[in-house]
Amino acid sequence: MHDGHSRPLCSFSPSPMGAPVSTTSRGHRPARLVAAVTAASALLLTAGCGSSGTTSGSPKTGASAAKGFPVTIDNCGVKTTYTKPPSRALTIHQHPAELMLSLGLKDRMVGTSYPDSAVLPGLRKDFTSLPQLSKEAPSFEKVLDTDPDFVYGGYASAFAEKEGRSRKAFADAGIDTYLNRENCAGKKGVTMEDTYAEIRTVGEIFGVSDRASALVSRLRRRVDEASEAVRDAHDVSVFVYDSGDKSAFTAGGKGLGNELIKLAGGKNVFSDLDDVFGDVSWEQVVDRKPDVIAIYDYAGTSVAQKKKFLLSQAALADVPAIRNKRFVVLPLTDTLVGVRSADAVGGLARGLHPESFK
Repeated sequence: MHDGHSRPLCSFSPSPMGAPVSTTSRGHRPARLVAAVTAASALLLTAGCGSSGTTSGSPKTGASAAKGFPVTIDNCGVKTTYTKPPSRALTIHQHPAELMLSLGLKDRMVGTSYPDSAVLPGLRKDFTSLPQLSKEAPSFEKVLDTDPDFVYGGYASAFAEKEGRSRKAFADAGIDTYLNRENCAGKKGVTMEDTYAEIRTVGEIFGVSDRASALVSRLRRRVDEASEAVRDAHDVSVFVYDSGDKSAFTAGGKGLGNELIKLAGGKNVFSDLDDVFGDVSWEQVVDRKPDVIAIYDYAGTSVAQKKKFLLSQAALADVPAIRNKRFVVLPLTDTLVGVRSADAVGGLARGLHPESFK
């Protein structure tokens, strides 16, 4: 898989439980001042007492809360209390940006970064009107230059400590952070309910819970309609091909991709793999005889190259999906916790059961 993301989807590395609690009750502060205050604070902490620097999750005394606030969110072990909605949000990775834009929050965004696929047509105009900081994750300093009060990361790598972008570093600079919940799901796995919960949580943080509820209702309706269309169809066995040549890197039973296949009237042949992703042998693929191969599409190796590779493998010649050349394409972004996953169910259902949509 493209690994500018450092294989984030299967890392599931939540922030440490000891990460600092952040409290949003400050006024708007220039980035240079934030950096200066951060440096001064670091010196004081070094010279002073041995406190960890963790602060209370309650609003600061005297802070006036906006209507509907304060709101306290526990996200991947980081508890944050917001006394007002963020007004200068920055997104790292594309799916958080698309979610925010779908909630009508363009006016609260100061920039995006790390686009990894074509933007949804209905959001393209808003997306391209926003400054793009970088094609990959921006440096901590570059983020500070935009003077954000909130950073929303799509993958755990958005807050990579080794690259200086830890959530603690942002908290120390007076900037709140939020990490897509998929990255802290752990072994319980990810379902469409996580997508709906993610939308509602972001809506709550930004004070647009009504918009979030309306969006969830629309997405849930699309999923229900697609699932109903294939309800009486027999399950089609599906092998997800992400990448790999000596072995196959595939979707296991704990990721959202597994749920999308199930909702679309399919059965992931490696649903028993107890992880989001994992390597399996080609012999296992042959043994499980998938009817359809779902190719994950993302930057790097093209779908055409992946098909050519699979069709050229003599060992796979008798696999039904290869013999009948049955492929469906699933953009990787569609399998993430975000606004695309609902429509992905419909697209996948049509690919697996075209007869149900005539």
